[in-house]
Amino acid sequence: MKALLSVYDKTGIVEFSRQVASAGYELISTGGTHRTLSEEGGLPVKQVAEVTGSPEILEGRVKTLHPTIYAGLLARRDSPEHMAELKNQGIDTIDLVVVNLYPFVETISKADVTLADALENIDIGGPTMLRAAAKNFPSVAVVVDPADYGWVGEKLANGGLNNEDRRGLAAKAFHHVSTYDAAVTGYLMAGPATEGKDGGEELPDSLNISLKKVAGLRYGENPHQSGALYAQSSAPVGMAGARQLHGRELSYNNLMDADAAWRTATDFADATVAVVKHANACGLASREDIAQAYLHAYEGDTVSAFGGIVAFNRTVTAAAAEAMGPVFYEVVIAPDYEAAALDILQKKRNLRILAIDKQPDAAAYDLRPISGGILVQTADVIAEDPAAWTTATKRAPTDAEMKDLAFAWKAAKHIKSNAIVFAKDLALVGMGAGQPNRVVSVHLSQRAAGDKAKGSVLASDAFFPFADNIDLAAEAGITAIVQPGGSIRDDEVVAAADKAGLAMVFTGVRHFRH
Repeated sequence: MKALLSVYDKTGIVEFSRQVASAGYELISTGGTHRTLSEEGGLPVKQVAEVTGSPEILEGRVKTLHPTIYAGLLARRDSPEHMAELKNQGIDTIDLVVVNLYPFVETISKADVTLADALENIDIGGPTMLRAAAKNFPSVAVVVDPADYGWVGEKLANGGLNNEDRRGLAAKAFHHVSTYDAAVTGYLMAGPATEGKDGGEELPDSLNISLKKVAGLRYGENPHQSGALYAQSSAPVGMAGARQLHGRELSYNNLMDADAAWRTATDFADATVAVVKHANACGLASREDIAQAYLHAYEGDTVSAFGGIVAFNRTVTAAAAEAMGPVFYEVVIAPDYEAAALDILQKKRNLRILAIDKQPDAAAYDLRPISGGILVQTADVIAEDPAAWTTATKRAPTDAEMKDLAFAWKAAKHIKSNAIVFAKDLALVGMGAGQPNRVVSVHLSQRAAGDKAKGSVLASDAFFPFADNIDLAAEAGITAIVQPGGSIRDDEVVAAADKAGLAMVFTGVRHFRH
């Protein structure tokens, strides 16, 4: 029996190879793996070149790509014709393949990666060997994951692998290769964007999406649903890569709300805190001091904040942690925590504390499942300059109003449509979300804001279809409005704002979030 070993990740390979050799296999290997096994492990191991009769060429790019290797892998042991042909050609069967691949994902994750570096780390021989061995799994065992070395080695030493074992290992090998290929495809397709017919980025004709299970969850949105967290790489970023520092197991809903809170807080450049309940911000504020930002965010809706998720876009200070003390929260998430802050927060036994080490780039695509398919769009990331907004009313906003309008506009982007936001002094004071009628969202914002509505500004994620929204906003005490514009009744809406003495600006951009 022969075993072919060629691994980039050499974790545990010497110990496993000893088990394989003890089980009666002759070891064959390549380059770096051969050196590790022979020099570090002291194991008898043949070079692939000794088996094929052909040297490694092109700086190692061509080693295992040879008929002797693939005939030995692909020959059907139950076929007299195949076995006779091997004998006539002087080729031996290969019965075990142990391979893992070049670190393509790790390479392209580096900030300074070049195209040449990426291409050099596209493995060719490894995936080919894995596919060949997995195709013939009834006769060829294939091991791709060092985590499997222990049980596979034990089985080899005690009678060998059964067909179910082999099939499972083959499926894992094909999955590994498909994940790898999807990463390469995604990287190459993420080149210069082409413009679509409406001026936006053209989406590809096909998408390869591969997901790896990161963690199991107790259940999904409801106890009768199964749930798990998957990521698109072995080194997840963003919410999928968050480290849990304290607290109970995260739930499906915890992760959904935590992601909404994190996306909202980190969309602001200033020190900002978002308090989220059911995927919408009920509190949001920007301040120079992160503890003050938290206090103003909490004061936005002290009732809804109970049981919510809090996201900080700065390190959580001891003062911020102390301020959170009286309120029950499910999750807090931040890039980092002062040691004293962590000590304070960890006294809350049930509080889940998350930290995100690496800031992800904006997601390439936003994916939403529908029955029978997936809707795909580019991420809602666009450079916007409030100085370029158009004043539609006779009165232009004051400088203070413009600051609040810019804050409110960004807040509305993260609230479910039809979104209405009331903001004052860079803090959310009221919001309405998810309503079929926009005027109902204005009503809800007014009710949540109460007396704080007076002197506030309003942001609407899409245009106002009727002037009744403006009349209601004026009655609530709103002084300035930001909206996309573009309604066939814009003239009526502007006239209503002028009549009430409001300032109104048009952005020319819509931010629906369903």
